[in-house]
Amino acid sequence: MRRRICWALLVCSSCLPMVGCVLPIYSANPSKRAEQLIYTSENLRALIQEWERFWFLDQPNHMTPFRVHGGVI
Repeated sequence: MRRRICWALLVCSSCLPMVGCVLPIYSANPSKRAEQLIYTSENLRALIQEWERFWFLDQPNHMTPFRVHGGVI
């Protein structure tokens, strides 16, 4: 009996990493899952824009190859 329990624990522990997350992050409904994935990707896009704004990477480049008038014409 003890050997059978040990084998069962060994099989369960070896199959456990292949199962995935215990609580799924996305819905099982395909349309709802697509909506959630879009929201996730939009949040990541907003994060990248926020990062560029923080490091002033969204500012215009003043090293243009042609002359630009910066004042009011």
